[in-house]
Amino acid sequence: MESWIAWLVLAALLGVAEVLTTTLALGLLAVAALVAAIVGGVGLGLPFQLGAFAITAGAGLGVRPLAMRHIRQPPLLRSGTSALVGRSATVVEEVTAFDGRVRIGGEVWSARSYDESQVIPAGSAVDVFAIEGATALVHPRE
Repeated sequence: MESWIAWLVLAALLGVAEVLTTTLALGLLAVAALVAAIVGGVGLGLPFQLGAFAITAGAGLGVRPLAMRHIRQPPLLRSGTSALVGRSATVVEEVTAFDGRVRIGGEVWSARSYDESQVIPAGSAVDVFAIEGATALVHPRE
C-alpha cells in the first residue's frame, strides 16, 4: 500500500474523531495528515511527508488557542440606550426637528426628526436612528 493512502486513512479517522469530540485539535491533525497525503501523492518520500505533517500540525496547533478563544467569546450584548437604536417606535405627539414624543417598547421618549426638514404626524411608525441624551432621533418607516 502506498504511503499517501495511509495518510488519507489517518486523516479520515482523525476527522471522524474530531466530529465526535469537537476539540479542534484532532481536526487540525486531520488537516496535517491530508497535507502529508498530498505530498505523498506528488511522489515525495516519507521524510518529506513526515516533515509536511509536522510543520502543518505545529502551525495548526499553534493557532488553536486563538481559535478557541474566538469561538468561546460571548456575543456582544447591547444594553441601555444603544439597545434602542434600530428598533421601531410609534409617534405619540407630532415629531419635528425640535420636539415630539414616541413610544419605544412601552416607554414614551422625547424625540426629534433625524431629517430636520421633516415633520412626522402622530400615529406614524418610525425607526430609531440614534439616541442623544434622553432624546430619540427618528425617521419614518418606509
